[in-house]
Amino acid sequence: MGYKVMELVCIIGAGFAGSVVARELAEAGRRVHVIDKRPHIAGNAYDEYDAHGVLIHNYGPHIFHTNSERIFEYLSRFTAWRPYEHRVRAVLDGKTYPFPINRDTLNQLYGLNLDEAGAAVFLERVREPRDPVLTSEDVVLNSVGRDLYEKFFLNYTRKQWGLEPSQLKAGVAARIPVRTNTDDRYFTDTFQAMPKDGYTKMFEAMLDHPNICVELGVDFEDVRDSLRPAHLVYTGPIDAYFRYCYGRLPYRSLRFEHAHLPGVQRFQEVGTVNYPNDFGYTRITEFKHMTGQQHSGTSIVREYPQAEGDPYYPIPRAENEALFQRYEALAAREKNVTFVGRLAQYKYYNMDQVVGAALAAAKQIIG
Repeated sequence: MGYKVMELVCIIGAGFAGSVVARELAEAGRRVHVIDKRPHIAGNAYDEYDAHGVLIHNYGPHIFHTNSERIFEYLSRFTAWRPYEHRVRAVLDGKTYPFPINRDTLNQLYGLNLDEAGAAVFLERVREPRDPVLTSEDVVLNSVGRDLYEKFFLNYTRKQWGLEPSQLKAGVAARIPVRTNTDDRYFTDTFQAMPKDGYTKMFEAMLDHPNICVELGVDFEDVRDSLRPAHLVYTGPIDAYFRYCYGRLPYRSLRFEHAHLPGVQRFQEVGTVNYPNDFGYTRITEFKHMTGQQHSGTSIVREYPQAEGDPYYPIPRAENEALFQRYEALAAREKNVTFVGRLAQYKYYNMDQVVGAALAAAKQIIG
């Protein structure tokens, strides 16, 4: 395996963080060995054609959006793009409404005819002012009041996180805007697009460099004692790296239920439909909306949040942050090891934020 080559940089994880660092270091002349315990590259962004020939995201929908021209241009070296603006609906009592909440949501839900100013007045009237705003419950009540909170957010949060909104830091709910206009896009970032040939193809291009060697199906824990790289880049869960010496950091996992519907052109009107109050799943995503693929059938995925399984989301709570900081202090003392990515930094990063963190990490390693 050649793990003992001294000038080698070993990267644990072939997702966004690991792959971006690998490419940057390879271009700077370093020899890079990437390992991943899964049988594929691209981490949770991995996509492939299912048995029916539909391009699907195996680990749930990944929608690329960023305000950073630098990051968009960086990734553009490895893929062409398909413009795509994600839209979401939420189902309440069998009816679908635009989500995030906008003026149309209010008018449809309450049988009103508000203009933009009227929507602002309505929200000001129903909101429950909170000061200070500390939790996700505070954020939503402060913004839209009790009824909209209970209809759209309360039960969805309980399903998604296994916690009450009052137990989560404000940043979770702050990710979701509320609008007084009729903009029904989920994101309003300057750059919104999907890799034209899929994420996996983009990662293949990123890792295609003579200085990069990729080895899949290798668990870091099984080989760590034989690794002797000049530098190690770790993108897995930080608590796992330190063998849970302070206990486990809480992560939320997901179970994905994929289905193909033969002969169905369109299953739903938009890419993702949320089910805040019904069923065990939080949402259904239909992939053809995102990829633009033409196919006689369609493929969907239902997402069931759960406590056990692969770590997907760091759970943003003050006590978890405090535990992470203890691990972070250990990480700071590690020689020639860089921790980067959602799991290694215990941050609820978007994809573009991971790319930004990886570019910064690579720059630091290169010196």
